Amino acid sequence: MAKRKHRRTRDKILERKVGLKPGTLVVSAESYPPRFFLISFNIDFFEELELKTYAELMQRVRAKPDARHWIDIRGYGDQAMLEQLAQDFHLHPLQMEDVINDYQRPKVEEFDRHRLFIISRMLRWSSESKSLEDVQLSLFTGPNYVLSLQSDYADCLDPLRERIRVGKGVIRQRPTMYMAYAMMDVVLDYYFPVMAEIGEYIEDLEQQVILQTSKTNLTLILDLKSELVKLRRITWPERDKMSEMLRMGEDVIPENLKVYFRDAYDHVIQLIDLVDNHKDMASSLVDLHMSSVSNRMNEIMKVLTIISTIFIPLSFIVGLYGMNFSHENPETGKVYPFSMPELYQPYSYPILLALMCILILFQLYFFYRKGWFSSF
Repeated sequence: MAKRKHRRTRDKILERKVGLKPGTLVVSAESYPPRFFLISFNIDFFEELELKTYAELMQRVRAKPDARHWIDIRGYGDQAMLEQLAQDFHLHPLQMEDVINDYQRPKVEEFDRHRLFIISRMLRWSSESKSLEDVQLSLFTGPNYVLSLQSDYADCLDPLRERIRVGKGVIRQRPTMYMAYAMMDVVLDYYFPVMAEIGEYIEDLEQQVILQTSKTNLTLILDLKSELVKLRRITWPERDKMSEMLRMGEDVIPENLKVYFRDAYDHVIQLIDLVDNHKDMASSLVDLHMSSVSNRMNEIMKVLTIISTIFIPLSFIVGLYGMNFSHENPETGKVYPFSMPELYQPYSYPILLALMCILILFQLYFFYRKGWFSSF
């Protein structure tokens, strides 16, 4: 299933048209129809709406210039709307192209009088496919608004919406840049449960490898390593993004807000440490699998060696007496020296079988004293 997901990701990248003018918007036929959500608030006022059209959304925003707005658009299935959006908010065509081609690395760009264009990636661990599912979250900050765009209807920002609804914390009192930080912080907070689920999955894989070695387990381990590489490709640019925001001037991010971004930066460093730790554990799983295969092969070879060692002297005895060198010529009656007089001894057959059984028991006792059966 992970291979199918990687194939879908590759196909999504290959959908990007070659040779088009930079900034050209190309909406995929699989894009969801847009849904429009608006949260408007200040210290004493709160309003949350889902609007039917983009025109109604803009009308509501323009009607309350003194409020702060979270303009939330989910779904890219209307190219005309996206072009109008870029015109109304003075968004650069290259930025809108990055929004639509939503497989961008996390980053931040400053544009148009200290406004910011921010890309984050929302993560979820799929317990069914044992793979990462990520959705791009694009943010544009303005003097009294934060514009968020995403290709999917579901996201991880409901805890933030609830905080705004109940007026918990200081988010209604802070500028819109703080709301942008709060969105990125919630996205980062969801990385930690993902890390925990991956850690539990690694422990489960470790138990499976110890109990049974199979090609299926090796495939699962290699798929996990691919997911961790993808996770590392997300977390490292996230660190660079936070570091760049901390270096921005006070006219972009006030100094009293940078303490929050420093805290987010610390969270990213913790995430990177966890990713590296999980990568090391996944690599050790490969070594454990190969060691288990080798140990299993050694056990098989030990069994075969014991069986072979038991039958080697028996085969020698049977082969020796199978030569049938007669002690006496039946025609002339002449007795030959150095022949096999045992062939004509009474009870020679059961005596030889008894001697062979005694030899087997002696060998088994010898192997037991050497500790060869201790691992069985």
